[in-house]
Amino acid sequence: MTEPKAASLRVDGPCRPEAVLRAAKQIRKKLGAPAKAAFVFAAADFLPQAEELCEILRVDGHIRDVAGCAVTGQVCDGKEFEGAQGFSVLALAGGVSEPVACERGLGAVAGADGAVLLQSGISEDFDARLAEWDRKFPGSALAGGVTGRARDGGPCVFLNGRRVESVVVPAADGACVLPFAAQGCRPIGEPLTVTRADHNILYSLGGQPAYRVLERAFETLSDDEKSRAKGNLFAGLAGNEYLEEFRSGDFLIKNIIGADPDSGAVVIGGLPRIGQTLQYQIRNRESALADLQRAFKPAGKAKKRAVAALLFSCVGRGANFFGVESPDASGLRAVLGRKPAAGFLSAAEIAPVAGTTALHGYTAVAAVFARKEE
Repeated sequence: MTEPKAASLRVDGPCRPEAVLRAAKQIRKKLGAPAKAAFVFAAADFLPQAEELCEILRVDGHIRDVAGCAVTGQVCDGKEFEGAQGFSVLALAGGVSEPVACERGLGAVAGADGAVLLQSGISEDFDARLAEWDRKFPGSALAGGVTGRARDGGPCVFLNGRRVESVVVPAADGACVLPFAAQGCRPIGEPLTVTRADHNILYSLGGQPAYRVLERAFETLSDDEKSRAKGNLFAGLAGNEYLEEFRSGDFLIKNIIGADPDSGAVVIGGLPRIGQTLQYQIRNRESALADLQRAFKPAGKAKKRAVAALLFSCVGRGANFFGVESPDASGLRAVLGRKPAAGFLSAAEIAPVAGTTALHGYTAVAAVFARKEE
C-alpha cells in the first residue's frame, strides 16, 4: 500500500510544451515518488494538445494516469484564476486507483470509498447516472465538477490525452473522498409540504397556491434584499424529511424558472414529489459567505488526515458575486491549511445532499482526499 502523498502547482501562460515539461519535473521533485494519478485543469487552448500535454506529464512527471478537462478558470492552492490562461495540477502518490472513462455509466467503477467525477456537459440521463452510483455504492461519496463542451462540439474532459464524456477517479490505498458543498442560499418563509405538482410545476404547498407562498416569503426580506432579489430566489427541496428544523445545507437548491400569479403555479428546475418538503431560498453575498463558512468548517476536523483537495466552484460565484478575490479557494485553505489543492470554475457541481448524490448550480464543492479513520 502506497502512503497517500500529494503535490500541486499552477503554470500561467499559453500552451507551450516547455512549460508543461517544467511543471512535470516540478511535480516529480515535489512528490519524490511516482504518482498514481494527476488531475489537470487547463485553459481551452490546451485541449487540441491534450495528448501531448498528458504524455509529457506522464513520462517526465512519472505519473501513471492523467485525468483533466479544459476550463474557463483554474483553482490552485487558495487562489482562483478566472478566465486565465495556463493550467493547474494536483498529483497524488497513493490515495487513488486507476481513473475510469465512464461514457456508458458509472457502474463500470469498482467499489470505492468515494470518488471524483469530471463531466463534460449534462446528458438527459445524467440524474439517472447519479442515482446509479448511489444504488451501486451506498454511502460512497461522489463529488466533482461539470465543464462545458468544446468549440467543435466534443467533450472537454480527457483521460491520458483521449477526449471522453466523463472520468471517475476512485479513492484507494486506505483513503476516502470527503465531500463538502456550499450552495450559497438561506431559507426564507416557511417549509411546507408539496400538496400538488405536475412534473416540474408546483401548484400548491401546504394546500396553498405555490405563488402565494413565494409572495409571503418575499415579504419577509429586508428592503435591501428585495431590491437585489431578482434572479436570486430559488426553491429548496428537503433532502431529509425527518428534521425538526430545516437550515442552510438541508436542501437541494433548484432554479425558479417562472411563476404565474393567476394560476398560482411556480415552475422550478427540479422534480418535486407530493409529500416532499419545500422551502424558498434567497442567494446573496451575505448568505453565500455564511453558507461557505458553515459548509467548509467541518473539513477542519479532517485536517490531520487530509492529503489534498479538489475544488469545483461555479463560474457564477467568484469575485464578481462576492466582491472579494478567490472566496471559495481561500475559504477552503482557511480550514485545510497548506494542503495541496487544485480545481476549476465549473458550469455545474456534483455532491451529495442528505446522502443522495445530486447536480448543483451556483455551488462550491470540495472533494477532500483523506486517510480513512481507524
